[in-house]
Amino acid sequence: MNLLSRLLGPFNLKMGGSDDRAPVRPLWHWSVAEARAPEWYASCGIADSLPGRFDALTLVLATIMLRMEREEALIGPSALLAELFVEDMDGQLRQAGVGDLVVGKRIGKLMGALGGRIAALREGLAADDAALAEVARRNATMIEGSDPAKIAARLRLLAGRLGGVSGEELLAGNVPA
Repeated sequence: MNLLSRLLGPFNLKMGGSDDRAPVRPLWHWSVAEARAPEWYASCGIADSLPGRFDALTLVLATIMLRMEREEALIGPSALLAELFVEDMDGQLRQAGVGDLVVGKRIGKLMGALGGRIAALREGLAADDAALAEVARRNATMIEGSDPAKIAARLRLLAGRLGGVSGEELLAGNVPA
């Protein structure tokens, strides 16, 4: 993609141009809705704060990306999903007043956090419940007295839900409750 296309990207979309990320937008919207589900906060004890909501989103997104890496046809779309994450985080940072000179560095850290959660969940989901609870404890901002085992149980349930849908259903955001 050349510089002019990147600069005019949002304008081009408004003028009827193509959206390369369109195939994964339904999944992105589903992942955001899933991360905002009250159960993560009220039942599991993730703090309903900016850091807590970021943690919920990255845990959900990491679980989705682990599902996507198991299917060859979903490898490319998983990169597009990561791009939507970056796009959203960029917008959130700018809305919070973070300047142009710092946004890139912050995005790098946020992507590092997502990558770390993918690696941690890859190991945690393959291990027993205690190991997954430890992953949750290290990777979620929780309210005092919360039990990370509740987050672990919800993550394992989410992984099972994601594993039970086809690649097409996943991309369409059609994941059963």
